[in-house]
Amino acid sequence: MHMSDVLLSPAVAGVMYAGSVAATGYSIYKVKKIDQPESVPVMGVMGAFVFAAQMINFTIPGTGSSGHLCGGIMLSAILGPEAGFLTMIGVLLIQCLLFADGGLLALGANIWNMAFYGCFVGGYLIWKAIMKHGMSKKKITAASVLGCILTLQLGAFSVTLETLASDITELPFAAFVGVMQPIHLAIGLVEGLITAAVLVFIYEMRPELLWDGRRLRGSECVQKGRMSAKKMLIVFLVAAGLLGGVCSLFASELPDGLEWSMERIAGTAEPGELAGTAEPGGLAGTAEPGEITDTTESEQTGAVYEVSNSIQEASAILPDYSLKGNDTPVGTSLSGMLGGAVVIAFCTVLCYVLKLFRKKTGNESLE
Repeated sequence: MHMSDVLLSPAVAGVMYAGSVAATGYSIYKVKKIDQPESVPVMGVMGAFVFAAQMINFTIPGTGSSGHLCGGIMLSAILGPEAGFLTMIGVLLIQCLLFADGGLLALGANIWNMAFYGCFVGGYLIWKAIMKHGMSKKKITAASVLGCILTLQLGAFSVTLETLASDITELPFAAFVGVMQPIHLAIGLVEGLITAAVLVFIYEMRPELLWDGRRLRGSECVQKGRMSAKKMLIVFLVAAGLLGGVCSLFASELPDGLEWSMERIAGTAEPGELAGTAEPGGLAGTAEPGEITDTTESEQTGAVYEVSNSIQEASAILPDYSLKGNDTPVGTSLSGMLGGAVVIAFCTVLCYVLKLFRKKTGNESLE
């Protein structure tokens, strides 16, 4: 569901950046109150795992579309909403800058649509509410499926609202909603089942790694862990390497839910053919002078897209998860391995620079 710059006007993109920055500031404030330094490696490894998992597009039977994990619910269930949100930012930022996956101008919207809903709505309204009186495999499954479906529906609807508010494409709102919501309902169901499988595995092997599992340790609803935390991290690290380096080679090549929806409505998902007034340049399309009206405002708007594109062109060392000018499997595998490593480094540096998981607050450390 990564939006490209072509769907957003600079004004709407700015609003979404503001919302995402506010949520980021709140998350940093909350995580700095937690004295849980052992969460630093968990944050990095699970971030790498989600990055790799997002590279695996799965086919939605009978639709001609595919989907992939978002990961917000999964990260929230392990790290808590705030730390999960910061980890998701690392994943989306690296996808955007190193692999040109989603526009740089659209990054604030992508963080909101994919991370905010999954981590905060899914974490607090779904996961925490269902686990209030204890954990069980049935509760974990229910929370995973319900949370992924709900938050993906919210994210998909936000994409259509942001596109409508931008008013720079020819995508009719009602028709766009009519295809976006059903396809992401199916994608959310599959993501929920995958998320449930991962979280149930953690519950069986090391339940205290789950959010609130530490507080519930010793109660009847939490079983004794059968694997050390260190071994669990090694398992997920190896899994991330296999997903990104090997399994990504077999991912579905069908368009994802957003691209499929645009093709159904407009007959194409190509950015240059969707723009109604101003359109981005480079990786997101080309800004033809004749397609931008000769006004100061339009010139400034075009310049915003060009700056965004030029930054992304310079930073994207493996655009679209492939070697530049060479569409071989090596590029995909390299992208999966490199991306996971950079996510781990980003999360680790973030934690130490901002001194996250360091401040003691007694019993509030798990809130």
